[in-house]
Amino acid sequence: MAEDSSISVDHLQFSCSICLDLLKDPVTTPCGHSFCMVCINNFWDHGTETRVYSCPQCRETFVPRPHLRRNNVMAEVVDKLKRKEQKIASPVLNSSESEDVECDICFQSKDKATKSCLVCLASFCETHLKPHYESPTFKRHKLVQACKNLQDKICPHHDKLEEIYCRTDQKFICSLCVLTGHRGHDTASIAAQRAEKQCTSQVAVEECERIFTDLLLSVEQKCSEVIELIRTQEKTELDQAEGLLEQLEQEIADLKRKHSDLEQLSYTEDHISFLQSFQSLYTAFKAKDTNRMTINQNISFEGVRKSLSEMKERLDDLLFCIVYAYVSAFCYLSLTVAKVQMVLPFEPKTRDEFLQYFCHLSLDPNTANEALCLSENNRKVTRSGGLTQYPYHPERFDAYGQVLCKESVSGRSYWEVEWSRGGWVYISVTYRGISRKGRGVECWFGHNNQSWSLECSSTLSIWHNNIQTKIPCLLSFRIGVFVDQHAGTLSFYSVSDTMTLLHRVQTTFTEPLYPGFWVNALASAKLCYSLE
Repeated sequence: MAEDSSISVDHLQFSCSICLDLLKDPVTTPCGHSFCMVCINNFWDHGTETRVYSCPQCRETFVPRPHLRRNNVMAEVVDKLKRKEQKIASPVLNSSESEDVECDICFQSKDKATKSCLVCLASFCETHLKPHYESPTFKRHKLVQACKNLQDKICPHHDKLEEIYCRTDQKFICSLCVLTGHRGHDTASIAAQRAEKQCTSQVAVEECERIFTDLLLSVEQKCSEVIELIRTQEKTELDQAEGLLEQLEQEIADLKRKHSDLEQLSYTEDHISFLQSFQSLYTAFKAKDTNRMTINQNISFEGVRKSLSEMKERLDDLLFCIVYAYVSAFCYLSLTVAKVQMVLPFEPKTRDEFLQYFCHLSLDPNTANEALCLSENNRKVTRSGGLTQYPYHPERFDAYGQVLCKESVSGRSYWEVEWSRGGWVYISVTYRGISRKGRGVECWFGHNNQSWSLECSSTLSIWHNNIQTKIPCLLSFRIGVFVDQHAGTLSFYSVSDTMTLLHRVQTTFTEPLYPGFWVNALASAKLCYSLE
């Protein structure tokens, strides 16, 4: 039931940590983690030669290899989650997405627009969209799917994009409105408002689940009480019947005895004795007049049936109120989320879409270890055979062969890296406060809670907080790195004709991130230009 409200949160709860998609034919390992059956079998088939098998998520080992079976309950939950996501997604599609949007730049023959820019406030075809991908001037512009009602997102008072939500007035406003008509109001960014609405939805679902759970427990308790009441009434009726049966058996015995006395009296030849004995027997029989006993052959449970019917009617009314309130709230939430999603940037899929967030980075010589050599305008790092005479600097890594970039990344950022075949390289991001001195794990990229690393060697692995997660996929020597700081995602892609997701980290970033590298002997890594 909880899968339903969060397209982002519950989706993650029912995702395979190997392929990062919703579980397909889910199986559960002895440690309690769930994976796609194909993914975990491929991971174990190609990930070990020692016949010691481990969980890709918590690293717990199993000997021998566990025999996994399909988790039918989990599969049913995932199937319901997929159907609900489709239902939630359907209202979001509005008429602007089903109708063609014309390019605002084309003069005579209007071509179909593919994207709309929330900064330029215009829609562009493929030809006129190229400057947004190629020119650094448009690097920070936000592109969304072409929409017909673009002017609806413009503040009518200041002609600026409505990027803020006023909770006091419950309307979208621009940054200048905050300083004028909405001064002192409770405001939030569009993304923050969406996150809050989704959180509110999750709380509502959890509250509904709690109410239904309590309701089920109450029904089960009442059911037990009704069953106990029926059994008590049944026992009472049985006790009464047994008492009547004993009384009847006693009277039958008395009647048999009197019948025997009368039969003997009938053979008496003395008339006087007969009449005297008959009179005494008749008087005793009349005085002993058999009690008329009424046996209820129709035991009635009408009172129980009536009580159950009344309780069912009350439950039906209560369930109707709960469902009506939940559906009303969910419909309002769906409309709000749909409106918010029109303003949020889209999730990039193709390389051209990633390149609009491209960052030009350079390596910082003040952080480079003495075993590293920087070249090509500080874009390439190589593990040299000797030591490079760098001047002393407090930010230099003195033990590990590591180097950081000068520039930090925040918001949405993308860069590409080429690494040498036969080498061993960490492609990393870290907070600036990572330790620089000594050989402790607090200084090594990916082996502390300050940094994340993609290990590139004969295989690929993700490192964070000294925990390794192997990636069962083919090697790639050109890696794309995409950071969405607000969404809390760090994604690594294999760059070729298509963008192939290698791994995505979901976390919360608390400060700007700095790209960096660790390289071993004879290895190298190079920051690429966007058009290389």
